[in-house]
Amino acid sequence: MRHRQQVLILYLGNSALDSRVVSWALYDGTGNTNRPPGDEDEPPYATGLDALKDGWRLIQLSQLHPAPPGGELTVSYQRYECVFERLVDPGGAAP
Repeated sequence: MRHRQQVLILYLGNSALDSRVVSWALYDGTGNTNRPPGDEDEPPYATGLDALKDGWRLIQLSQLHPAPPGGELTVSYQRYECVFERLVDPGGAAP
């Protein structure tokens, strides 16, 4: 059976995997959903650790960079990005 990839991007409150999810996007390569990424009211997981416990594989953490002097409170991109993936069968069930 040929598997399809799902990619889950979670933005956390800080650099710890057990911190709360503040933003997210799910990209489903199975074609089983017509909803755009981030179209839900609640995140799929409360923390990044919860995603790991549910079988998602962590493939990337954001690099930690110190804020430049005077820039500690500057609002910009979301800093604590975690990228997860899992492979599912075409019927949508996770292996």
